Amino acid sequence: MPENEPWEYTLYIPNDVRAVTVARRTLRLILTMHGLIRLTDTAELLAAELVSNAVRHTQGPAALRVRWSAGVLRIGAWDADPEPPEPPGELGVFGEEGRGLALVRACADLWGWQPLARHGNRGKYVWCELAAA
Repeated sequence: MPENEPWEYTLYIPNDVRAVTVARRTLRLILTMHGLIRLTDTAELLAAELVSNAVRHTQGPAALRVRWSAGVLRIGAWDADPEPPEPPGELGVFGEEGRGLALVRACADLWGWQPLARHGNRGKYVWCELAAA
C-alpha cells in the first residue's frame, strides 16, 4: 500500500497492564508494514503512554486507534473514564505522576482530548499526531 493512501486500525484493549506491550508491538508491526519505520520509536513511546494512562487510571475497557492520512500519523486511546486527563506537568527528575502526558506534549507535533462515547460507554479519547516530514 503506498505511503500516501489513508488507513486506520483499532485495537480493543482489556483493562490489563500487559496491554501496553501488546499495543506497542502491534503498532510497530502496522508501521513497518506500511513503510513508516522511521516513525516507530516515537510512535511506540506515545502509544505506550496513552494506553498506559487508559489502563492504569480507569476500570473499563480501552481502545488504541492508529490513523494515517495526508502525511500525518494520529495515535489515540479511548478509555471509559469521561473525566479529562490530568494536565501534563513539567518533566522533572523526582515526580512520577503526570509525566506521561508531558512526554506526549514534548514528543508529539500536536495532542488533545475530547469526550467520546463508544458502544454505549461514556469516556474520553486522548490523541496525538506525528508528521512524517
